[in-house]
Amino acid sequence: MNAIENIKSLYRRNGYEFMPIEINPCPIVQKKIDDALQGKTLAEYYDYPEGFQAVSPMGIKLKNNQNIDWRSFYKEELNENTWFTPYGKAGEGGYESADHMRRAHHPMAKFETLEQIKDYPWPEWDFEDVDYIKEHIDQAHAGGKYVTAGIECTIWETAWGIRDMTVLMMDMVMDEEKAAYIFDKVTDDAVNRARVYASAGADIINFGDDIGMQDRIMMSVDMYREWLKPRLSKVISAAKAANPDVIIQYHSCGYVEPYIPDLIDAGIDILNPVQPECMSFEKLYKEYGDVLSFNGTIGTQTTMPFGSPDDVRKEVFKNLELVGEKGGLVVAPTHMLEPEVSWENIDAFIKACIDFSK
Repeated sequence: MNAIENIKSLYRRNGYEFMPIEINPCPIVQKKIDDALQGKTLAEYYDYPEGFQAVSPMGIKLKNNQNIDWRSFYKEELNENTWFTPYGKAGEGGYESADHMRRAHHPMAKFETLEQIKDYPWPEWDFEDVDYIKEHIDQAHAGGKYVTAGIECTIWETAWGIRDMTVLMMDMVMDEEKAAYIFDKVTDDAVNRARVYASAGADIINFGDDIGMQDRIMMSVDMYREWLKPRLSKVISAAKAANPDVIIQYHSCGYVEPYIPDLIDAGIDILNPVQPECMSFEKLYKEYGDVLSFNGTIGTQTTMPFGSPDDVRKEVFKNLELVGEKGGLVVAPTHMLEPEVSWENIDAFIKACIDFSK
């Protein structure tokens, strides 16, 4: 199998030949990795080129992003290192490329009328001139690499990032017209982005919204079914209508077990990241392993930062042995590898994936 055949067979639970390697280091950890590799790539260092074959497509361009003064939407003064999403959510801080390590500010938090929301400078994505995305994906496929596109923060996180979570939840209960307008605008953009990536030939599309907390769900199942499930279903349906072969991964940190039947019904194929601090992978696999695949399961709150290399290796083997030869799990750290994670544990994780494959 090449990497494309391997990942599709693995996620369809039809067997696999090698375990793909997925890690997401923060800048501090990336430096530890670079120091250890001494100029080599991970594929070269481990002599495991087949395990490092995932490619991300080029992003969809914006028509109006360069002309918006996002700071004008904030009464508070934001520091010079503040970063803005295409929707204007501000991330204040200096920690490179790690949005969840920044202080968030929300441009619509003080909006009082629906007219203010409608008049907001919503991003204008260029969904017409997208040939460059297909060309990029075709090139990756020609090299035997698979393509994973990302529309993370698909609906819920983008919406509350603009409006503020508390305010948006109040809208959902007391001012439904405002909430519906925001959700629908974000959903329509996600539908069009999903359609572009799927039509261009992306093998996997990552959707996701954090809807779980450490030990409980963020909103009731009824509220989820009213506000988010129909919109997520719409986005996934658009992707699968454009390319029935596309694989859908859904990300939510935290405890999401009560939502899983609805996520499956909405059309997801893979659940990520299955934090072991929040849910039992063994329990979820026994209940849903015949209809759902998984990505993650190696704790970034526990095993990766605070376990020993042997602990890391045992956890990788335990989870891969559970799913067996048919696959259904890409074992990976459950989130970004943050500063406490040692090179020794990263090395142990990668070697365990390779050794299990062999």
